[in-house]
Amino acid sequence: MQRDIYTEEHEAFRETVRAFLAKEVLPHHDRWERAGIVDRSAWTAAGAQGLLGLAVPEEYGGGGSGDFRYSAVLAEEFTRAGASGLALGLHNDIIGPYLTSLGNEEQKRRWLPGFCSGELVTAVAMTEPGAGSDLQGIRTHAVDQGDHYLLNGSKTFISNGIIADLVVVVARTTPEGGAHGLSLLVVERGMPGFERGRNLDKIGQKAQDTAELFFNDVRVPKANLLGEENGAFVSLMRNLAQERLAIAVSAIAGAEHLVEITTEYVKQREAFGRPLAKLQHVRFEIAELATECAVTRAFVDRCITEHNRWALTPVDASMAKWWATELQKRTADRCLQLHGGYGYMAEYPVAKAFTDGRIQTIYGGTTEIMKEIVGRSLLG
Repeated sequence: MQRDIYTEEHEAFRETVRAFLAKEVLPHHDRWERAGIVDRSAWTAAGAQGLLGLAVPEEYGGGGSGDFRYSAVLAEEFTRAGASGLALGLHNDIIGPYLTSLGNEEQKRRWLPGFCSGELVTAVAMTEPGAGSDLQGIRTHAVDQGDHYLLNGSKTFISNGIIADLVVVVARTTPEGGAHGLSLLVVERGMPGFERGRNLDKIGQKAQDTAELFFNDVRVPKANLLGEENGAFVSLMRNLAQERLAIAVSAIAGAEHLVEITTEYVKQREAFGRPLAKLQHVRFEIAELATECAVTRAFVDRCITEHNRWALTPVDASMAKWWATELQKRTADRCLQLHGGYGYMAEYPVAKAFTDGRIQTIYGGTTEIMKEIVGRSLLG
């Protein structure tokens, strides 16, 4: 079916993104994969092209558009290209809203211009060795010292952890209150006591640096408190719907692309004297995957529309996230199988999509957490 959520302006932006990928990303991505990190120049190139800070007000150097469809286009094209290293979605859709909605005027003028130009790369540090989805388990803590906080603790699995200049750290600022005793502190590159550990060796998304972070008596100025003290939980919950929708958008785009490239492969690959596409089992597999993608696409596009009018609920976002990512995982497995031995070769896009996409059902809230959210909404 013809999609109807995009205008001519969105499609023109899509062409801009494709041109950027062809010039600034794809020629370098294999090298980034081997290095485990992207070039800083790629971030400033993205900023110069207007791909950073899409929703940031123009007065701070951003695009000034609250239209999430531009972010959706960006996610779709990066996913189709297999460009998993340059984490523009994390920067724009997950961290950007914290800075724009919680930052005071001084903080916005200090951080947002660099955020939009690519000179300040960002990360958010929530996950700890002993605490993932359970915010109550966070042990990193910050003690009020008058004009600053003394921050201690560690984080792990932090995307952009090596390259980031600004890290939004979720820390406990009061022992009481469980998940409600948390605050957001912005730690900047070069602060004494802030150390980066290993660039973690993952099975996929190799070019996306993912790190351990350590905070040893880091003096974080009170001017770097983002939002209200002990108010992090509400802020985190408020932004999760967009984060989960962004992951769903990437997931369905990835699944659709896998079906496209596998459809072409089975038309050309022969077995028993004829193309694989002539085998009924293969036709049924492709038919099932295409149908599942079409149905999922309809729901995700509806979620994009709802989000654009500020009506997307956390429950619908959770539905979209778990369903689309599980579909992506299932599609990658079945498409790899249809490629046979070639599907296991790293040079084939289906192999990279298989390993790159596996994290989708885990980060942003696991499938199990998403089902729990949906189940509670229905059953209490």
